[in-house]
Amino acid sequence: MNGLIFDLDGTLIDSAPDIQAAVNKMLAEEGISPLDLATVISFIGNGMPKLVERVLHAVQLPLERHSALYEKTLLLYNQAPSALSQPYEGVVEMLETLAAQGHRLAICTNKPAEPAQQILQDFNLERFFEVVVGGDSLSVKKPNPAPLQHCVARLGASAALYIGDSEVDYETAQRAQIPFIFFTGGYRKASAAFFQNAHHIDQFSAVPALADSLLKKP
Repeated sequence: MNGLIFDLDGTLIDSAPDIQAAVNKMLAEEGISPLDLATVISFIGNGMPKLVERVLHAVQLPLERHSALYEKTLLLYNQAPSALSQPYEGVVEMLETLAAQGHRLAICTNKPAEPAQQILQDFNLERFFEVVVGGDSLSVKKPNPAPLQHCVARLGASAALYIGDSEVDYETAQRAQIPFIFFTGGYRKASAAFFQNAHHIDQFSAVPALADSLLKKP
């Protein structure tokens, strides 16, 4: 049985506008000017706690307040995780094709599991995924390979691929020794050349044929 495992933010969902909105609401309550979208996107990739830590550094708020401001930001985000977000073009059609081909699908994200499941439900995508592993599902996050390996084990997959958009996703796949499909249109910080041991795509319509080809290789 084959398993296809996806990152969420910057891969299936363009969620940065809602993350930015939550961050800026938190900052407004602190009397601090908002951050632009590009800055917030540059903080995405290692989970919400790390994102808030980077925000505090950027606006020079004391790190001693991290726990309280993280909880506030997460609460604000959870109130409307899909108000401004959208699935990337071609995502739904790709997932329908993969499901029809009999692939078992999972999510491996550093977003906390509850908002990850909520945003999947909001866009009627939860029907495609048997497993959702979030950044708080285990004691470690990506790029530790354990969350990705946990997805593979829960799917019962004999062969698997990971599809993501960032350096964190790439390192996770490398450490788990799982082939990586790199979506070039997400939230990466490095140039595309950084992802040298990956299969590059800029359209999700390419995934079904590519996955079929990779999973047939010995």
